[in-house]
Order: sequence, then structure tokens, then C-alpha cells
Amino acid sequence: MTTNIILLGPPGAGKGTQARKLEEGRGLMQLSTGDMLRAARTSGTEMGQRVAEVMDRGELVTDEIVIGLIREKLAEGGNGFIFDGFPRTLAQADALGALLDETGMTLDSVIEMRVDDEALVRRITGRFTCGNCGEVYHDDTKPTAKPGICDVCGSDDLKRRADDNEDSLKTRLLEYYKKTSPLIGYYYAKDKLAPVDGLAEIDEVARQISAVLDGK
Repeated sequence: MTTNIILLGPPGAGKGTQARKLEEGRGLMQLSTGDMLRAARTSGTEMGQRVAEVMDRGELVTDEIVIGLIREKLAEGGNGFIFDGFPRTLAQADALGALLDETGMTLDSVIEMRVDDEALVRRITGRFTCGNCGEVYHDDTKPTAKPGICDVCGSDDLKRRADDNEDSLKTRLLEYYKKTSPLIGYYYAKDKLAPVDGLAEIDEVARQISAVLDGK
């Protein structure tokens, strides 16, 4: 039995982390539009050539192309898919629904990772990572034992993302609320929406998502 879900939530809500857990625990395939576009660009396929041409012109890849890439991935089969970063608009949601109908597949659940904006800003602006091993830290909730030194590998290469600042994050949140948050009502009306607490501990969020998927 396959399981197809959408992870919905603002930037920094933890969608990527939970997608990885679902990949490991349930064997689902994460369909990240960014990853698919990067892979397509270097694939040498006809679709990949179209992607490269558009990106080389500095233009946004059309919904038609993204749906084409998703169609190729769906054809690979497997235990199911996690749509992460797509759809972002109502038009994309309609296009994805039509594609799933066309391929005889269903969307089982849309997991809405709910967050408090102020808490989310604190979470994001306080995080930093080790450039050597990738361990993630936070100024308040998970500082390094020794200032400036990674607990795991001992590296002093600790970094913050350039866009992990309050002004940049608020801009990204505004973009999300303008374009993507209407999907909450869209999927609620289709009886697909299931909210979880996106600001809970990682394992607790994973538990809530599993309860949704297992119908508990």
C-alpha cells in the first residue's frame, strides 16, 4: 500500500527534517522541486535540457515543467511520495491533483506543520551549523559546549545561513502567506488537511505525523 503526502508549512517549520525521517522510516520518496530541478539540469534528458535552458536565461521554471518532472518520478513507483515545496499555489495544487488522477494515484494526507511566527523567527535566527560535519546547533536550545567549537567533530567552522536573519525570514514568511497559505483552506475543503505542532521536538512532530498516517 502506497502513501502519498504533502508537507505544508512556512520556511523553517522543519519540513525537510520530517521528510528525511519519513524516507528512512517508511521508505517514502521525497520529491523536492529544488532537488529535482538540479538533477534534471545535469541529466542530459529532453526535459533536463528544457530546464537548463530556462534556468540559464535566469527565468523561473514553469509549472508545466515541474509537473513533467513529477510525472517522471511517479512513474518510478515505490512505497509513496512526499511532496516538499510543491504545490506552492492553488494553480499548482490543481495541476498536481489532475496528475494524480491521470496516473491513478491518490493524495492521502496534507500535513500542515503549524508554527507561531515569533517562535519561528527565534528558532531560525538562532541556528547555526558545523560546516565540516553538518551538525545543527542553536544559540538558546542547543549551544556548543565550547564556544565556537563543534561538539561532534571539533571543527571551528561554524556557519549561519545568509538568509537566516529576521528581515530575510519575514520576507520569506510574507511570500508564504501570500501564495501558499491559501492551500490550507483548499485541502481542508477536500478533507485532506491534518495539522501537527511544527514547533514541538523533532521526535514528537514525527510521532504526530505517524499518528496521522496510521489513522490514530
